[in-house]
Amino acid sequence: MTDPTKYLFNHTMLRVKDPKKSVAFYEHLGMSVINKLTFPENKFDLYFLAYDGPKSASPNAHWTNRQGLIELTHNHGTESDPNYHPHNGNKDPQGFGHVCVSVDNIQAACQRIEDAGYRFQKKLSDGRMRHIAFALDPDDYWVEIIAQNPVDETESVKETDPTTYRMNHTMIRVKDQKKSLDFYQEVMGMRLLRTHENESAKFNLYFLGYGPEAGDKSANGVNPTAEREGLLELTWNYGTEAKEGKVYHDGNAEPQGFGHVCVSVDDLNKACERMEEKGVEWKKRLTDGRMKNVAFVLDPDGYWIEVIQNEFYKEGSKY
Repeated sequence: MTDPTKYLFNHTMLRVKDPKKSVAFYEHLGMSVINKLTFPENKFDLYFLAYDGPKSASPNAHWTNRQGLIELTHNHGTESDPNYHPHNGNKDPQGFGHVCVSVDNIQAACQRIEDAGYRFQKKLSDGRMRHIAFALDPDDYWVEIIAQNPVDETESVKETDPTTYRMNHTMIRVKDQKKSLDFYQEVMGMRLLRTHENESAKFNLYFLGYGPEAGDKSANGVNPTAEREGLLELTWNYGTEAKEGKVYHDGNAEPQGFGHVCVSVDDLNKACERMEEKGVEWKKRLTDGRMKNVAFVLDPDGYWIEVIQNEFYKEGSKY
């Protein structure tokens, strides 16, 4: 048997041009490289970053037994290729939208990011939404910044502690909210934690994740899940469900950028058997190719979902 309540939203993969610059950016946000995999024959490296200090959600846990990691994929040579620019998913063709970090004191946190010379797509003071910001990483991926504490109570606070930050969520756009909600709940075993309906702007946001129900606590009147890691935000724009064919870009066809999200499971073979029984579409079965320890499922929009073994649950595990 496999128990979906033990599944974790492990990581989000982004392709990057220059890993030194990208790692430095996410380290500035308080993350650290907790695992690196090198594939010299295939000419790519993988960097797994997470919040790992004593104040983090999963201090010292094995990288597969965590939520909210960011995997940076670097294909050798892109750093010196003037024509290589990862696609951030917010220019056409759209699909992936952003990753999101929640912070203690949002004004001080945003000032610290700006002082380090990093750019913003939207500063706190821009527009009507004064409780969120969007920083830009070196490849122009959007990194939403949200508050763990009430925004009006932290205006005069000048300090921020990046060791308390959380990699809160990953946003993807979906064509048909009913199909996607059914898939992520019934097949992937996630729980719908929060829904935000914006009828005037004609879009809804759905936040899903593993673990307990969302509490009633809300730092800014909008997000009661800011203290969590590893959530998935589905953005549904009204009317897309009636369009013919594929609406959103999966990030793996050209132009490439975002690659996949990943779920770690208690029993990889049994989890894949369960997904097979539920009629999933596979990008890669466990038995395909040389890598027998990883599978890829396709969601209703064609986004890739990697499925890996959580080493914590492996028989004889030392983790």
